[in-house]
Amino acid sequence: MKKRSVKFTDEIRAAIENCGITRYRIAKDTGIDAAVLCRFIHGQVGLSMDSLDKLAEYIGFHIALDKPKTTKGI
Repeated sequence: MKKRSVKFTDEIRAAIENCGITRYRIAKDTGIDAAVLCRFIHGQVGLSMDSLDKLAEYIGFHIALDKPKTTKGI
């Protein structure tokens, strides 16, 4: 059975929604415009890597990588 791939931005959105901090507080504390953050949460816009880094650090989001896939013959 093939493992379903999840987008990084979807994981960030879910973490924001489940962190227990209001979007308004997150926007104020990270310096990200509240309207832009709202549109990001609803999947209407993307964010810069700088903004994603700020969000991830603020909410304590960490990435754990799976073991890299190997390709035969390389």
